[in-house]
Amino acid sequence: MKTERRWILGIEGMTCDGCARGLDKALAKVESVLEASTSYPEGRSVVLATAELNRSALAAVVEKKGYALVSAESDDVVADAKDATYDLAIIGSGSAGVAAAIRAAESNARVAIIEAGVLGGTCVNVGCVPSKTLIRAAEARHRAGHVPFAGIETHASGVDFAALVAQKDELVAELRQAKYVDVLAAYPSVSVLRGRARFAPSGDLLVDDVPVRAKKILIATGSSPTVPEIEGLADSRYVTSTELMELPRRPEHLLVLGAGYVALELGQAFARLGSHVTILARSRLLSSDDPDVGDALAEHLRAEGVDVKLGVSVERVEHSDGGLAVRGRDAEGAVEVRGDELLVATGRRPNTAGLGLDELGLELGPKGQLLVDEYLRTSLPGIYAAGDVTGDPSFVYVAAYAGNLAADNAVNEAARTYDVRTVPAVTFTDPAIASVGITEAEARAQGIDAMVSKLPMSYVPRALAARDTRGFIKLVADRSTKLFLGARIVAPEAGELIQPIVMAMKFGIRTDQMAGLLFPYLTAVEGLKLACQTFDKDVAKLSCCAA
Repeated sequence: MKTERRWILGIEGMTCDGCARGLDKALAKVESVLEASTSYPEGRSVVLATAELNRSALAAVVEKKGYALVSAESDDVVADAKDATYDLAIIGSGSAGVAAAIRAAESNARVAIIEAGVLGGTCVNVGCVPSKTLIRAAEARHRAGHVPFAGIETHASGVDFAALVAQKDELVAELRQAKYVDVLAAYPSVSVLRGRARFAPSGDLLVDDVPVRAKKILIATGSSPTVPEIEGLADSRYVTSTELMELPRRPEHLLVLGAGYVALELGQAFARLGSHVTILARSRLLSSDDPDVGDALAEHLRAEGVDVKLGVSVERVEHSDGGLAVRGRDAEGAVEVRGDELLVATGRRPNTAGLGLDELGLELGPKGQLLVDEYLRTSLPGIYAAGDVTGDPSFVYVAAYAGNLAADNAVNEAARTYDVRTVPAVTFTDPAIASVGITEAEARAQGIDAMVSKLPMSYVPRALAARDTRGFIKLVADRSTKLFLGARIVAPEAGELIQPIVMAMKFGIRTDQMAGLLFPYLTAVEGLKLACQTFDKDVAKLSCCAA
């Protein structure tokens, strides 16, 4: 295990962001360099490297690119694992791992984060951040070509896909540096150990076969895309969401295998960027959610020109004329579609392989997830788990909450209990989808006498004024207590509307109390008041500002 150092380089002579990207590429080719992030406006580069890298080697790279190295400061980022005993060792540097490290460091614990790849995990590197910036870019182009107001003329021109991907990569690098590398470096008691972690049959934690001593261990290794067993798929050219966002060119015809949030978000985004997109769903869109949600989204996607095929059982994937052919069957017979790229977005699996968990005797669930109790303890004393690796909702905010809680319990014996009963979820399609709690069908299956309110957005004044009435607000509540059980919202602003329902469920606010609150007129959130009034009244018979 080697000690690492962070170098802060002052650089003169760069003239644009392209200079910064070029320098990053040059630095990345140096064997001792682990990460490099250069900012043209700031005239500086932050380099994470192994201990043997010196100032002269860095100066040589900078000068070869035609710039001047005017300053170089360095500090230790990690300590030598062979000589340290940690209060908490964390496997994984994603949201759960970093949140855990911060919480433990705040408690004066000595912490090791073990990472074999790039710091930051899924969200900042290949998940939320890159996907949402591409989705937003695609939305901007779509809006330019689809204006609902009379007298307003705009035009959506072409797409420089390579430039868009480069801008996305810049944002990823900036946030990874600011929110992960720099944040961890700000806590002197946190060491980042580079290498692959695994458990020996004896129970010892190893990093690249070097033992690491730790009083408690947190496994926060996240999840990865799953690839189904379909004939010919393994031998065909396909991409997961990670590779799709790194393509050098925009696909002409993108085939999407899957109907979950990743498939739908990226499928719509690439359609709006100019690709022809075909979505192949095994049953319906978002099949685990309320059928009204998937049905509504399918209608809106088709209206934009996305080819949505439901109930397709894919049987074979093969190369065809330089592209790909997907063959299967639906209720009407044989289905065959061809394209030049295939996105496989059929879910994610916990990253537990290769850690030696079987030999250790840790209890795993049917999907390979680590089973934990309400305190996020695994089946072995002293070992905790948090985030996607436990099979819980794959949301960065859930992982961060879990990591914080697990560290508090591990280091401080806080006995905090893990509660995800009121977790909001947002799918960043357009219209967006937001949800919390249980559906109408789930409530009835539990024997609850549920009442349901479903308000079309066409009754919300804000939607009428914006000339965008797509979607609905659907609320489910207990008839006897009038307490919210769940909500499903399909609307352009769905993600901004769900939190009041989350708070109502968390703190016991009734539907009639929500209906009696004052909401500002001509806001989207006013739709929640109207939806609550709809439990007892015909909203069509209310004025636009009825109390």
